[in-house]
Amino acid sequence: MGAGVAAGLAAGALWGTTFVAPLVAPGFTSVDYTAGRFIACGLFALAWLLWQTWRSSPALRGGLWPTAEQARAALGLSVLGYTGYYLLLVYGIADAGAAVPALIIGTLPLWMMLLGKPDQMRWSALAPGMVLTAAGMALMLAVMADEVQTGGHGHFWRGVLLATAAMLSWLAFGLLNARWLRARTQVRSTAWANWLGLAAGVGGLGLWLLWGTPMRDLVSRPDLGLFLVVCSFTGIGSAWVAAVLWNMASRRLSASLAGQLVVSETVFALLYAFAWSGDWPAPVQLLACLLFVAGILASIRAHR
Repeated sequence: MGAGVAAGLAAGALWGTTFVAPLVAPGFTSVDYTAGRFIACGLFALAWLLWQTWRSSPALRGGLWPTAEQARAALGLSVLGYTGYYLLLVYGIADAGAAVPALIIGTLPLWMMLLGKPDQMRWSALAPGMVLTAAGMALMLAVMADEVQTGGHGHFWRGVLLATAAMLSWLAFGLLNARWLRARTQVRSTAWANWLGLAAGVGGLGLWLLWGTPMRDLVSRPDLGLFLVVCSFTGIGSAWVAAVLWNMASRRLSASLAGQLVVSETVFALLYAFAWSGDWPAPVQLLACLLFVAGILASIRAHR
């Protein structure tokens, strides 16, 4: 359990970097950032697979590459947790602004705790972590209330529906991914991360070809090198490495505890944003982070 919690928190720390990536290399579209991240993830996964194949004995090479059934599962789950999730979210933000979709996505830990509760666990044991997490989200809503400008968005409720669909997409990914891994203990976490990475790379390439900035415009940007560094870091770190860590957590923890650890992404994202801007968090934001941390600790205690 300790290894699973550590892996889940490390995954959250890496996921949080994606929120400050656009600040490091501004001037590119959301589609460019996401497509670049997934393409980098796919290329790294392919290189890792080829290297493992080269150095492994013939008897071990069979488990490195997916079967047809495993490839279909990787493609489907990569759509739920990667490209499909992002497309729904980015269009939801375009219609409803950033604040409300961010809050909707922020409810993921609560839904994963509700739907992933082990049968033998009492609701009273899970309640403290859920209450603390919900309180933290309520405070974050108060912070974002001033940002909710429905008048500037002509399709606000469509944006709410799209953001809700994005949340449901990642929720399905989190639950199905954990179930798939627990049912197939012979598949290593790194192998599954490679297969998901390859599938996400294909999706990212399709995303860029359809909606990304044309190559001739990208290569003319003076800060293209920094953009590629950001995409490489988030693609390898917050996609591939985070996927390995999350697979480890999903195998070792119940879906309810793993879901609670998802909130660490928000905490780390806020810490990175404050560090990058050089600003101190507002008291309400600091209190919300403390409530999130307390909720994680309460959930860990309940699952012991």
